[in-house]
Amino acid sequence: MDTASARAFIHDLAAFGVPVVLFSGGEPLLRDDLLDLATFAVERGLRVVLSSNGTLITDDTARELGRIGFAEVGISLDGMEAVNDRFRGRQGAYRAALEGIRNCVKHGLRVSLRFTITRLNFREVPSIFSLAEREGVERLCFYHLAYSGRGSTLVQEDIGHIQTRQTVDTICELTQDLHRRGLPKEVLTVANHADGVYLYLRTKETNPERAEYIYALLKRNGGNSSGVRIGAVDPVGNVHPDQFWWQYSAGNVMERRFGDIWVDTSDALMSGLKDRKGLLKGRCGRCQYLDICNGNLRQRAEAVYGDAWAEDPACYLTDEELGIK
Repeated sequence: MDTASARAFIHDLAAFGVPVVLFSGGEPLLRDDLLDLATFAVERGLRVVLSSNGTLITDDTARELGRIGFAEVGISLDGMEAVNDRFRGRQGAYRAALEGIRNCVKHGLRVSLRFTITRLNFREVPSIFSLAEREGVERLCFYHLAYSGRGSTLVQEDIGHIQTRQTVDTICELTQDLHRRGLPKEVLTVANHADGVYLYLRTKETNPERAEYIYALLKRNGGNSSGVRIGAVDPVGNVHPDQFWWQYSAGNVMERRFGDIWVDTSDALMSGLKDRKGLLKGRCGRCQYLDICNGNLRQRAEAVYGDAWAEDPACYLTDEELGIK
């Protein structure tokens, strides 16, 4: 999309009532008109967020991001220097990203550090917490691996169920440690809604009353919302159920307005995602926690089994925990 078509798209998003636009990529700062488009979105009442590798966020760029009113700048960092640079395939990527983080913090921007968990880097989680504390990062997002795009060739790079459970335990323990020391940060795990169930069950063992509060929040959130409250539009205008489902398009915003595409129930996948509980198979179909998980990430099921409604292979909870006989 050129600038004019991107502006028309943003105008349609505002008219449809979309609250937040996340400029992502690839690397969105490679677009010469990115700051202009973000300004256009803010003027129409949209909250704007940036997802970047951080390497192009100079001091001047960070100042401009703050002036425009970006609510958050997400910067990907997948380990400390050696691991991150190997992950990114570029020597110096870590130091450039760290400079971007520091420029954002300097200009008062809320930084969200984004980390994708793989076999290569899952042991780096404690170091990432230390980095966030040291650099004044307010938010940490730990993404479970989605088998999509480049990720579809990395199924074997995902960690196993036992390691996933241990990694989530580590994230929870380090988060609690920050709070105990009076240094609270917002910490999220993303792309595996089994985490919500696990957090509820883990808390239930020691604090049943708080566990019920957690359950109520999770139920209000509703679990995975791909195709419901989360969508993605690629650079040529194709609409996808989420940022992982690039091989499937429900329509193109150069041809139809986003809102018209989004509410069109004639599309089987989009319609199914909006009301999926009766379609789910395997363990997902029999799970007692669908109200707070909603079948987890359908893209992973499709990538592994060729069936969008099969069970999510990355659910690490046992049948007993899920209430499956």
